[in-house]
Amino acid sequence: MKSTEMTVGDLIDLLSGCDRSAPVRQAMNPFFPMAHRLAQVVQSVDETGQTVVYLAEGRDEGSQLGHLPPEVAVALTWQGDTQAPPRRPRRRAGGN
Repeated sequence: MKSTEMTVGDLIDLLSGCDRSAPVRQAMNPFFPMAHRLAQVVQSVDETGQTVVYLAEGRDEGSQLGHLPPEVAVALTWQGDTQAPPRRPRRRAGGN
């Protein structure tokens, strides 16, 4: 049975095309998308005996960085690509 989970190898393959000096962040909570700093990588064993690698955010209050950029939430399909409605021209004083 093929796992639908991303593996460490999949992650390495995806990261290999990225800028090696770029910070790594987690995008969390699709209903209130926030960005978090990664602080640790921990390998463990889950309840089934399978080896699992966890990416953990930091414990300091600066670990949550704020709202996820809208283009990231759109790319993750957590929200639709929305644009502000077009503005109507303002009426000028004097009826012109």
